[in-house]
Amino acid sequence: MTRKLALGLAVTGAALLIWSAIIHLYLYNDYFWQVRTIGTLFIVQGVSAIALAAAILLFRSAWLALLGALLLVGTAIGLLLSVWIGLFNYQEHLAAPYVGMSLVVEFVGAAVLAMAAALLPRRGIRRSRWSSSRPRRPLLRAR
Repeated sequence: MTRKLALGLAVTGAALLIWSAIIHLYLYNDYFWQVRTIGTLFIVQGVSAIALAAAILLFRSAWLALLGALLLVGTAIGLLLSVWIGLFNYQEHLAAPYVGMSLVVEFVGAAVLAMAAALLPRRGIRRSRWSSSRPRRPLLRAR
């Protein structure tokens, strides 16, 4: 049961990552291609969110799910900073199109991916039983 729940949360979180990426790529094409730094960040967010969603679905790793949650939280915080104080000489407004939807998608996605990270296996940080503390032989031998 826990395995199915973890997989369901990972798939849902990946879908929300992709949704956030679609919002950012759409807004880039609509207007933000004109805003120098913010526009570039929209492209970076869109591409990295899609790549991360694919990696989460492919590898089902807790660390990737946690990274996806951090990406979504960072994106939402960047938007809120842009609203409250401005960011890179750009001031956003809460009433602007897609701001509310973006915040909901990002915070819900972050929560879902954080729950998935708690349930998914933590691959890649532990040594296997085959990699003991014995020294490895060098690939190339000195002559």
